[in-house]
Amino acid sequence: MEFNDLLNELKDNKIRLSHQRLKILEYLTQNHNHPTADQIYNGLHGEVPTLSKTTVYNTLNSLTEAGIVRVLTIEDNETRYDIITGNHGHFKCESCGNIYDFNIDIDSLKPNELEGFKIDNKNVYFKGLCPQCLLSKK
Repeated sequence: MEFNDLLNELKDNKIRLSHQRLKILEYLTQNHNHPTADQIYNGLHGEVPTLSKTTVYNTLNSLTEAGIVRVLTIEDNETRYDIITGNHGHFKCESCGNIYDFNIDIDSLKPNELEGFKIDNKNVYFKGLCPQCLLSKK
């Protein structure tokens, strides 16, 4: 989704377009590394010195509730944010920590054991070593 489309999404969801919110949204669109709230704060604080961690968290919550941002909890102790909300999977390298997107037809994954269940959220997470880390281990 383009930045202008995201701005329209904010307006459609009646999310006020403050400078700090726009910078957080811009950061997410320019950094597809599935950042944590701390990474977003640290990445923007030099450019927006009035930015607080509370503002980052509140903005991320608003964006998540509006469906503009997707929350990733690949690790129990780490919440990350993804600007790409369409169905796709994630691979986390256990060596370098990078997270990679991959295409997968998540809608086709419907175990018979869950017949009659209401599924609100579908995620596919893989962990292992990325090609770069595999090469460096040889």
